Amino acid sequence: MAIKFQYNKTALQALDKQLKVRERALPTLKNKESALRVEVKRAKDKAAELGKEYDRQIGSYENMARLWGEFDQSLIRIKDVELSSKKIAGVFTPVLEKIIFETNTDNLFNQPVWFPDGMSIVKKIAEVAIEREVFLKKMDLLDFARKKTTQKVNLYEKVQIPGFQDAIRKIKRFLEDEDNLSKAAQKIVKDRQEKQRQEEVEV
Repeated sequence: MAIKFQYNKTALQALDKQLKVRERALPTLKNKESALRVEVKRAKDKAAELGKEYDRQIGSYENMARLWGEFDQSLIRIKDVELSSKKIAGVFTPVLEKIIFETNTDNLFNQPVWFPDGMSIVKKIAEVAIEREVFLKKMDLLDFARKKTTQKVNLYEKVQIPGFQDAIRKIKRFLEDEDNLSKAAQKIVKDRQEKQRQEEVEV
């Protein structure tokens, strides 16, 4: 990234200020990036764990597949999923508070005796599946923020900070050269004036 600047003290001060802002922000950004990385892994691991639990529960009821064909699915349904949000490293993430089920037990008396157990099985499996989805969403949000933070860290570390340092170096060098030239010119003028004075004295 080419930084536009002018070769003067005002530009030097402005660039120095910009550089300091980025140098101060960089450690904070790096800490945020590593915190997000840890939280992404935690959410991913939890989602994987819940995925295994879901598969385990589904697998344990496979021997009842014929019975599930008879199960009346109108007996239980998800009415609502209550979520809250929690801020992690500056990112709002979902937290599962409660799953509200609606059960229809009016005609349960005419149904097979195992249906109440079937309802609690469906409830357990649904809870695991929903909790897994919440953790996957949390992981996605945190990972998106981590990628953005990584981009910013790279921009500061590899582009902007070296760019500002280079621009500051160039301005300082230019101002030093200008100062040296000015001093040399003053010396030449002084020497010339001194020589002229001597010539006048001799005449």
